[in-house]
Amino acid sequence: MLNEIISEKLCEIKLTIEKACLKANRDPSEIRLLPVSKTFPAEHVREIHALGYDCVGENKVLEAKGKYEELKQLSNLKWVLIGHLQRNKVKYVAQFISEFHALDRIELAYKLNSALEKEKRIMPVFVQVNTSRESSKYGIQPLELEHFIEQCQPFTYIKIVGLMTLAIHSHVPTEVRQCFQLLRALRDQISKKYPEIQRLSMGMSGDFELAIAEGATDIRIGQAIFGARSKPDSYYWPTE
Repeated sequence: MLNEIISEKLCEIKLTIEKACLKANRDPSEIRLLPVSKTFPAEHVREIHALGYDCVGENKVLEAKGKYEELKQLSNLKWVLIGHLQRNKVKYVAQFISEFHALDRIELAYKLNSALEKEKRIMPVFVQVNTSRESSKYGIQPLELEHFIEQCQPFTYIKIVGLMTLAIHSHVPTEVRQCFQLLRALRDQISKKYPEIQRLSMGMSGDFELAIAEGATDIRIGQAIFGARSKPDSYYWPTE
C-alpha cells in the first residue's frame, strides 16, 4: 500500500516536472528529483529505493545516520545532507554522507575538509546562499559569495559544484521567483571564474515549478512525495 501511494505521488510530480520543463523550454533530464525523507521512517526510504531512486535528502545528521545504519544493505543508496550542519556533527557527515547542500561558513568548510581528509573522501558540496536576506535563514550573503568561494579553494577534499537556496516563504510568486533568479544570476557570474560550479539546488514541494523555470538542476521534494509531516516545516528547518 505504501509503495503504491508513493509511486502515485512520484508519477504526479514527474508529470508536473515535464510540464514545467516544456513551459521553460528545458529538458526534463536536466532535473534531478531528490526525495527528502526527513522525519519519515527508514521504511519510506526503502520504498523510494525500490522505485529506482538511489539518493535521498535528509536535514538532520543523527536522523540520517540512524536510517543509514538501518539500511546499510542497500549498498548503492546515497545520503544527501540538505540542512544546517553543526561542527560537532561533521565527523559523522564525513563518514557516510555523499553530498552536502548547505555549506554556509568558512569554519565549517575547514572542519569538513579536515574530516574528509581523514576518511580519504572528496565530497561534492553546494554553497547555501541567503537570497531572501531573511535573518531566520542560514546562508552566505550574495555580495560575500565570491570571496567565500575564493576562501574555500585550498580545501581540496570539498568540491564546490553548485549553489543552494531556500526561497522566501511567500504566497506571491514574484517574490519567490526573485530568490531563484538571484541564485541563477550568481551562478552565472561565479561560473565564469569557477566553471565547475554549475548546479542549482533550489525548489521544494511548494515552489519547484518556479525553480525549474529559473534554471534549477536539483529540486528537493519531501511532503509532495511522503505526505504532510506531524509538525510544521519550521520545526525541522533550519536547526540541527
